[in-house]
Amino acid sequence: MDSYKSEGFEKMSFKISVAGMDELETELRRLNSFRLDAVLLKQATQIYNRARKNADNTYGGTPVDTGELRKDVSLSSSQSGGYIVGYTKEYAPHVEYGHRTKDDGYVEGQRFLQKNVEKQRDIYMQDLRREIRKGSGK
Repeated sequence: MDSYKSEGFEKMSFKISVAGMDELETELRRLNSFRLDAVLLKQATQIYNRARKNADNTYGGTPVDTGELRKDVSLSSSQSGGYIVGYTKEYAPHVEYGHRTKDDGYVEGQRFLQKNVEKQRDIYMQDLRREIRKGSGK
């Protein structure tokens, strides 16, 4: 450790040496090859594409009456580093979850976004496992 005084302040410099640091750095670089961001983007993109193209909401397509809701679906990045697929039309939640009618009736929700996410769940798990295996070299 070196030390010296300059203008009333003592400045120190030192070097820490840790055995195995090269191996640790190599391992950290290898683990960094795990690309969670790419996996998340793929999942969000597939959900978005399914919502835009598939009129059959059995598999997560957006229900079509006038076509406005399908045109409204969007894909954006979130502040936390993930991605958001959603709708901004004021009536989107009513189509998803259901709603009351003026004559006190009830229209069941179509759960199109929920179905879309459920359809993606297994794909996401497969992609995540594949990326982890790739990153771990197995």
